[in-house]
Order: sequence, then C-alpha cells, then structure tokens
Amino acid sequence: MARITGKEAALFVPSGTMGNLISVLVHCEIRGSEVILGNNSHIHIYENGGISTIGGVHPRPVKNNEDGTMDINLIESAIRNPEFEICYPKTRLICLENSHANTGGRVLSVEYIDKVGELAKKHNLKLHIDGARIFNASVALGVPVDRLVQAADSVSVCLSKGLGAPVGSVIVGSKTFIARARILRKTLGGGMRQVGILCAAALVALQENVGKLVNDHKNAKTLAEGLNKIKGLKVDVASVETNIVYFDILEGSRVTALKLGKIVEEHGILLMPDSSSRVRIVIHHQVSASDVQYTLSCIKQAVTGVADENGGN
Repeated sequence: MARITGKEAALFVPSGTMGNLISVLVHCEIRGSEVILGNNSHIHIYENGGISTIGGVHPRPVKNNEDGTMDINLIESAIRNPEFEICYPKTRLICLENSHANTGGRVLSVEYIDKVGELAKKHNLKLHIDGARIFNASVALGVPVDRLVQAADSVSVCLSKGLGAPVGSVIVGSKTFIARARILRKTLGGGMRQVGILCAAALVALQENVGKLVNDHKNAKTLAEGLNKIKGLKVDVASVETNIVYFDILEGSRVTALKLGKIVEEHGILLMPDSSSRVRIVIHHQVSASDVQYTLSCIKQAVTGVADENGGN
C-alpha cells in the first residue's frame, strides 16, 4: 500500500473510522488543535465526533459543494489567524474526502487536491485525505493513486468497500507519521495478533478486485439511467461518477424510501433510505449487469405497481 500510494510507510487498521481518527490525532497531537473539513464529510458526520471526544480536536466545517469540493477561498478564510491564538484554536490540518460519499461518490480531481496541498504548505498545515474509495476515484479519473494523493501527508484507504475485502483499512504517510500512528492504534484497541489473516484477504482484494471497479462504475451508470426512466423517480445521472447512486422519490408516489427498502429487501435487494424520499444504492464487484436489471424491475414494480417484462427472475 505504501508503494501504491507513493508514501514511505503504511499501517493496517480495523476500520476507516479508526484510520481517520488516528491520522487526525497524529497531526493534531496538541489538544485544542483545529481541523478544517467538509460539513458533509464522513469524518464530520459519521464518526461519532471521535476527533473531539477522544482527541480534543475542534472541527472547523466548510461547506461542501455538490461535487464534494470545498471552495479554496473558503478553506483559506477558515484558517485561524495565529496572532489571535489567545482566543482561537490553532489550525493544524485540512481534511478532504475522495471519492466523496455524501455527494454521491463524486471524485476530486488531482488539480484540485494539488491546490489544497499548496494552500496547506503555504500556511504550514498538514493535509489528510479520507480515501475510503480512493481506488474508485483513481479509476474514474484515469489517474494513478500515488499521483492522486501526492499532495497529502496522510491517506486512509478502505479495503472492504468496492475492493471487497471482509474487513480493514490502511493508513499511509511518512515513516515518522506511521511510527506514531502505530502507538495510537494500540491505544485504541486496533493492535490485533490476527492481522495477518485479515491482510491476506486484503491482499487478494488489492491484486484481483481493483480492475473490477470500472465495471462497478458502468453498472452504477446503467442503474442510474434505468431509475431515471421509472415514473415517480428522479436521478441526476450526470452526477454518478463512481459506484454510488442516489435517487429521489417524487411527491405523490405510492411508496416512501423506507417502504421501498422493505419491499425490495424481500427480493434480496438491500438499499439505504437517506430520508423519507431519498435512497442510496451502492454497487460492488459481486453485483452483475443482470443483477442491475433485476433491481430495476423490482423497484419499478414497487414504485409503479407495473411489472417490467424484461426484468428477469
């Protein structure tokens, strides 16, 4: 993983949440530090506020755009003036997420990441990338992973999402960073004797499943286009860049997101209601093109009450 990402060293951790937490705490080892991150980012919303509750790190959220980016000028304006450190927490870190899950798996370009990296260096800050789906971003952009994260001081990479390993993430960075991260992993309970077994499966995922991501993206696009043709549903097809599809159930429909989820679950399809009218579906390498057509058929029947003759069994 260190070689693939172009970093000096790497460390296996049980989860992406632990990987992000360790990374933030290494960069912000002084309590009362501040991290700039997206208001719609995974670290800010879905990780139990761990950077605050465990690390004493203050989050400084900046608005995420629909493509997952944060405006460069807004990031810079969020950096605290060190002359007022008597009042302000000290900014030490910027966090990005690529691909950006909550905006539908949108990818951050290498040009954008480089600009954020330049800004970080200008203000003597560190840059961490939550790269839970960095291989998806790499495949979608046609940019090698090491180039995509070149500007980052640390990256967390999940192996159990699109890559299909049963468990685990890897954090990468300098040798000094990883040496400190290893101690924190032990503190947080992530130092497992059984890690070799988990890494064996993760190695298979890296060697065999990265090449399958392009099919995941193709299937996700097909799913999005098909959903958008179903009366009562709406999808921003252009926003589907990787393996995540969000769709909206229009007002007046015979089902809610929760009800739809329960109906299709009976047919072996799992989806996630994001609200009463918004649904998320994620594609992985065990979902085939015919599975996509089957899913479309089941959803169409649930939403419209009309069966799709081409949907299969």
